[in-house]
Formats: sequence, C-alpha cells, structure tokens
Amino acid sequence: MAKRDFYDVLGVSKNASSEELKSAYRKLAVKHHPDKNPGDKTSEDKFKEAGEAYGVLSDTGKKQNYDNFGHAAFEGGGGGRQSGGFGGADFSDIFEDFFGDFGGGGRSRGTNNRGSDLRYDLSITLEEAYEGKKQDIKFSTTEKCTTCKGNGSKPGHSPGKCTVCGGNGKVRSNQGFFTVQQTCPQCQGTGEEITNPCSDCSGHGNKQASKKISVTIPKGVDDGTRIRLAGKGEAGTKGGASGDLYLFINVHSHDLFKRSDENLFFEFPISIADAALGTTIEIPTIDGGRAKIKIPDGTQNGKQFRLKGKGMPYMRGSGNGDLYVQVNTEVPISLNKEQRELLEKFREIENEKSNPSIKKFFQKAKSFWKN
Repeated sequence: MAKRDFYDVLGVSKNASSEELKSAYRKLAVKHHPDKNPGDKTSEDKFKEAGEAYGVLSDTGKKQNYDNFGHAAFEGGGGGRQSGGFGGADFSDIFEDFFGDFGGGGRSRGTNNRGSDLRYDLSITLEEAYEGKKQDIKFSTTEKCTTCKGNGSKPGHSPGKCTVCGGNGKVRSNQGFFTVQQTCPQCQGTGEEITNPCSDCSGHGNKQASKKISVTIPKGVDDGTRIRLAGKGEAGTKGGASGDLYLFINVHSHDLFKRSDENLFFEFPISIADAALGTTIEIPTIDGGRAKIKIPDGTQNGKQFRLKGKGMPYMRGSGNGDLYVQVNTEVPISLNKEQRELLEKFREIENEKSNPSIKKFFQKAKSFWKN
C-alpha cells in the first residue's frame, strides 16, 4: 500500500513552522496513543504513521530531502530511517508535555504531600437531630512532629540533595522508542533526602497521635449526612496541607416518629366509638411538647391530620417540616357481656346510610354475581 504524503498525515502545509508541526503531531499522538486505544490496530498504525511523518519533517536535512524526492529519498536505506518508524528524532520533549498520565510515565506533575482524609461515624438520636448539638470526639491521626517541625531532620540539620535525581525530583528512563521523565522514586519528587533523621519521628516529619476536637451537629441533620471539617485530617508531609475529617451521621430510628426528609409521621390508635362519635386527642411532638387534634365524627381508619411546622428543621434555610398524624381505628377484643349486648343491638339497628362503603361494596358484589 502506497504511503500517504507526510504533510497530509499531519494535516499541515509545506510551509508549516516547527511549532505548527509539533502541535499537529501532538494532537494526533494524543488521539491515537496505544494507551488510550488498547487493542485498536487502526489507531496504532496511525500513531506510528504520525511519528514517522514528524520524525522526518522535524529534521531540517530530512525535510529538505523529502521535499525534493518524496518517499524515494528514504528507500533502500538512503534516508537513514531508524527502526520504529520515528526517523531518529528526539521525542522526549513532546512526550514529557502530554503523556504524563500514560502508565505512570512522563513529566512529574508535582508531588502530593497532602495528608490523608479521615472518616468518623457519629450516632445521634432523632431528638438530637432536631435540636442540634455540640459534641467532643476523639480519634487517632498523625500530627506534625514538634521536634523537627515537620521537616524530618534532627534539629539544627536540613534535608540534603537526593542522591538518585540530584535534586531535580525527576528521573529519565527509556521506554521503547521514546524517553520519558518520572517522579523520582527515592524522594517522591521533592529533590531532598533525609540524611540526619529526627529521633522522635524517624525522619517522617509526622507522629501518630490521639486528637480530641469539638464538633457542631446542625439542626435538622438527616441520617447519612456527611459533614466536612477542613484541615482536621492527617497532617501533610514536607510542608503539605492537612487532610480533611468527614463526619458521617447515623440518626437512630425512633419509637414513635418516622421521618421522611423534613416531615415526621406519627400513628395514633383510637377506638371505634371515638372514630364514630368524634373526640379530641393529645399527642407528643418531637420538641418534647404536646399538641391537640380534634377528631371529627365518622373519621375513617387511616385518616391523616397535618400539623404544620411541627416536623424537623430545615438544615439549609429556615422553618420546619410538618407532622402528619394518622389515626388507626382499633377493633375491640375480649368484650364483656354488656359490651357484646350493646354491639349486637347496634348491629340490629344500623343501616346502609351509616355504612356507605359497605353498601357500595355489596352493590358491586351483587352486580358481579348477577353477571
């Protein structure tokens, strides 16, 4: 198969500058790099094709030969084309720019000396979630060594230059057809090496410690809420920032109230007589108070009554949710003789008007049987 014109491969004109050539190759190499397209033979071929084109056009002498004689300038070994299809050009400067995330190679992006984040699970009651609270918590973490002030060296000494990278923080390595830079494995990119370690922290700069802090749980916090305490995690190393502490809130289930977002739900049992004749009930509220609800006569089982503003506080914003009270009619059991006689008498005198749902059901049932 005939080779494509190198200028067409890169998508540039014959008058393209070295920067234009480099930019065009950069885009193609990123797009078709094998690490981004594993197992894609087409991308692999395009990656090699772009590399060969740039290897020739980026070299002044080879570019002149190519402009005069085309691909024939490099056939038969006359062009000095090297194995791998990259024309012997030095690609390290390009790959250092944008292949830092492929396989861990490439230019060092700087070291991350930030301390680790920590998690603390805190359980509270629904009442505490309603009111909010302050609480002291204790946890294990790492803190900056006070003896060496976090630099890892004995007092009066300073870290020395890393013997592996010479203080650059980076080391070069050959990976196949190109050279890449990597973060120095010895100093982790700092360029320094502890030669006289602190006796208290063994050169780490940090020490294990038990920490106690006071935390504020906001009103209205819900189960599963995560609260971030910036800078309260583990100490960073070599001047790095401290990590964060995350509180994960667990709100215990309640014996009376059930919660859904900022609303509360409460079930209240009433007798058949109260449901039929009507009554006034007194219920507890989450703030420890009491509220009265008037139950009208003829209230059906499962009826809900809404008490506005008697739910949980909104954690973000003002006001409260609502409290929904559901009345559940309880059928009496273990009747005495007088109760039974009264109910039997009531059954004899009750009519369809008193029980509209029963009347409607039997009308449907009769229609079903008739059909």
